[in-house]
Amino acid sequence: MSPTDNPIFKNAPFDKYPQWVLAKLRPQAIDMIQRVHNWIETECIPAEQIMKAQVAANRWKTPEIMRSLRAKAKSQGLWNIFLPNHFKESPGLTNLEYSCCAEIMGRVYWGAMTMNCQAPETGNIELLAKYCNEEQKRKWLKPLMDGDFSSAYSMTEPDRASSDATNIACRAVRVGDEYIVNGRKLYGNVNYNEDMKLYIIMLCTDPDNKDPWARHTTFLMPSDTPGLTIKRNLTIMGYDHAPEGHGEYVLKDVRIPKENVILGEGRAFEIAQGRLGPGRIHHCMRLLGQAERAFELALLRCKDVRKMPRGKFIGDFDSNIERLAAMRLQIDAMRLVVLNAADTMDSQGNKAGRYVIAQSKILVPEMMANVIDECMQMYAGQGLTQHTSLPEMWAYARFVRVADGPDAAHRHQVGRDQLKKFEATRLRHTAYADRARGLRKQWGLESSEGEFEWEYVPPAPAKL
Repeated sequence: MSPTDNPIFKNAPFDKYPQWVLAKLRPQAIDMIQRVHNWIETECIPAEQIMKAQVAANRWKTPEIMRSLRAKAKSQGLWNIFLPNHFKESPGLTNLEYSCCAEIMGRVYWGAMTMNCQAPETGNIELLAKYCNEEQKRKWLKPLMDGDFSSAYSMTEPDRASSDATNIACRAVRVGDEYIVNGRKLYGNVNYNEDMKLYIIMLCTDPDNKDPWARHTTFLMPSDTPGLTIKRNLTIMGYDHAPEGHGEYVLKDVRIPKENVILGEGRAFEIAQGRLGPGRIHHCMRLLGQAERAFELALLRCKDVRKMPRGKFIGDFDSNIERLAAMRLQIDAMRLVVLNAADTMDSQGNKAGRYVIAQSKILVPEMMANVIDECMQMYAGQGLTQHTSLPEMWAYARFVRVADGPDAAHRHQVGRDQLKKFEATRLRHTAYADRARGLRKQWGLESSEGEFEWEYVPPAPAKL
């Protein structure tokens, strides 16, 4: 039976997926995707104003509506659905299947949090499960999976070019059974919120090691550790993202017991790489949902009877008709990029999917920011204010261009990988030129010097 023969696929959210994706969705995944869709549409979107009001009343306390939604989602089995198959609690979704769920979650900025599928929790839970010992898992992993508290992942530093993480310099010195830590960090969630209990923090323990990839160690650091001081919450494009936020903090003679080292000294980069992969495109998945909400707002604006310049609907102007078409095509194209990345990870593994992961990370945030910007343009002056959620959506998209590494770093990696194809490309074009010369001789086509300069193929460069 063709996927299109299944009547459920004719309805949201399945009507946006290409045929090859529909063919790969298993029955349990179809059920989960539909349930997540119903949850976001009926429980989360209608609660957005309640959430805003409760956060405004107490910015650094988890709103009661969020606690209520989390409890309800958990009771309905909509909990930790990102978990890979090696967890007994996993629903068993593939990356491709989960990407469909994550896009739906992204329709509400905090939608994933109601299901314990938000960043950084997803990456932190996988890190703890993969690298921690049994005692560490008992103390930190199980409560995170149960949703008893939240956590943060801390690498970035204000005094270093952290896009090259070997620069990380926040220092941890072993003294007896403890490490004494001094330095500064950025972007770990602030502990203003009492639910924030754990920092997974990357520190320099062996700065003189000749191998720069073996100088750093990852630690478990409780958020109430003496000597840890939050200087301020960092706003992003003016938004404080309460009640979680992003912190700028100082560590002054902080003491971390040796039992809180994850995996062993010098293995931070091994852990960091193991934490990435799917997490790098989760943001991209959710951004698609944000862009779809923005597009819907633009559609509503197009036929708003209160907004009729020169007696015409905004949507009657050719420029806006073309704008809608361009946005629709861009969203659909970026969905294909993300779905392809997820499917590649499923079929070939995270390492083999490095290029398509980078492709998503580079293209999707920038493209979706452009889409949201166009929607803001259609709302004119109102589109820049709190009259709509468009500015917050745009700020999130702009943030994702930096989250998990700036897009410039990913572009550099993709470009370097392409340059590695030089020799194979040179040999192929040499064969083209040789064949062309043979055909000219066969057909009696004489050439003057330089006439076929386009056939020139550079020789293999000498090794420097």
